[in-house]
Amino acid sequence: MPTYEFLPRFTADLDHLTPKQRILFRRIVTRAFVPDLHAGRFRAGLRIKGVRRAPGVYELTWAPDGRATWSYGRELRHGRHIVWRRIGTHSILIEP
Repeated sequence: MPTYEFLPRFTADLDHLTPKQRILFRRIVTRAFVPDLHAGRFRAGLRIKGVRRAPGVYELTWAPDGRATWSYGRELRHGRHIVWRRIGTHSILIEP
């Protein structure tokens, strides 16, 4: 099972999402992102790709205009460690 942490900016961004958006994000993470992380390959529908000008930072599409940025952190236990950085609309990519 992967471990994770939230950067303060992510937590602040999360507070600006609607309850429906939060539910959708959690659903995508639990039903697609985590299983794909275990499988070692992300499905095309998540549209995961590196963020330009931010080496080691990736973006995940969780809604038509819903994005979250994340990076791999230092493994704490067996499995990947995910650092959630930002969440919101496409505009978060200005400062991922």
